[in-house]
Amino acid sequence: MKVLMFGWEFPPHILGGLGTASYGLTKGLAAQGDVDITFVIPKPWGDEDQSFLKIIGANHVPVVWRDVDWGFVNERVGSYMSPEEYYRLRDGIRYDFRRIGTDELGCINFSGRYPDNLMEEISNYEAVASVLAHSLQYDIIHSHDWLTYPAGIFAKRISGRPLVIHVHATDYDRSRGNVNPEVYRIEKEGMDAADRIITVSNLTRATVIERYHQNPDKVITVHNAVEPLDFLDEIEVKPHKDKVVTFLGRITMQKGPEYFVEVADKVLEKTRKVRFVMAGSGDMMNQMVTLVAQKGIADRFHFTGFLKGRQVYEMLAASDVYMMPSVSEPFGISPLEAMQCGTPCVISKQSGCAEILDHAIKADYWDIDAMADYIHAIVEYPAMYKTLRENGLKEIAGIRWDVAGRKVRWIYDSLLR
Repeated sequence: MKVLMFGWEFPPHILGGLGTASYGLTKGLAAQGDVDITFVIPKPWGDEDQSFLKIIGANHVPVVWRDVDWGFVNERVGSYMSPEEYYRLRDGIRYDFRRIGTDELGCINFSGRYPDNLMEEISNYEAVASVLAHSLQYDIIHSHDWLTYPAGIFAKRISGRPLVIHVHATDYDRSRGNVNPEVYRIEKEGMDAADRIITVSNLTRATVIERYHQNPDKVITVHNAVEPLDFLDEIEVKPHKDKVVTFLGRITMQKGPEYFVEVADKVLEKTRKVRFVMAGSGDMMNQMVTLVAQKGIADRFHFTGFLKGRQVYEMLAASDVYMMPSVSEPFGISPLEAMQCGTPCVISKQSGCAEILDHAIKADYWDIDAMADYIHAIVEYPAMYKTLRENGLKEIAGIRWDVAGRKVRWIYDSLLR
């Protein structure tokens, strides 16, 4: 089975949970055998793990014909693809995309991020999808998140192959209900065109059905998971005098960072032997720095900035409690990563991962008194910490991407029967 998969990020260069989930799911899917995945991203960096899939960079796909020789192609993109592949893709150009700015190879420059001209990049990515759809052989199309839905729709129209879209989040989650009409339109069109819709939680499934008016029969939940990590035993946790409570993620209104600060303030009213760490970056960073100062807890509060790769696990392993107070979290992989490190978790009930975690403590995101009480109890009572740590480690050992991969393979098979 050949799968043409459209994504927006892939490890080790990730900006959020989307890249982590894309990696885990594709690896779990490839483990099912007889699944050949071509994963398209706007801009690869060359150090991605391609042992179980093939990555194509949209910025290396010609959308405008250029008469260029082998040596020039090899010099420009040879470290990412062979010149022969470039020429095969060039033969797939069927439409006039000269209105789009391109380089000497007829390729589009993508940022590989979420730039100010994101809508333009999404449209350009759609052009790339048309070339790939005419050039590659595949049985099914799989589009991750709203940014790639237009690409998936175009590929489906060209090939007639079934389209699966993967809803990692909706704009209702990202905006606390203040939905961007253009984003909603793209999301709705993707869902309407899809033959199957995969959601990362039942919470997200309900949103898709109720807010986007989708037939429940075509919306299927496949919960996220985690990848076993062989380097966790190598992480050295230095002894620290104070307990550490960590928030890790984008500092945006969806993640509820202000509730973390409010909880920190309440815990510190009971004990000063705790330090709070906000790890990440986002548009609410300055607002959180100001709030911490207003609360008078700056001496107990630390901002690390964005962490990536091994830094994430080093931070989680050094923490005594991980807190995720998200207002609307479609899934939330970070608590699973924390549990892998043996770190007890306090998470909001408004998160998809709360559906599958029995050994994380759950509270409403707005109930700062309850969250503060839970955190105080964990840092004050070693027996509670030990129980949560041990049970969490046992539970997380069974939440694996190969299980998710089997479910996705079943979805594919059901469409191709």
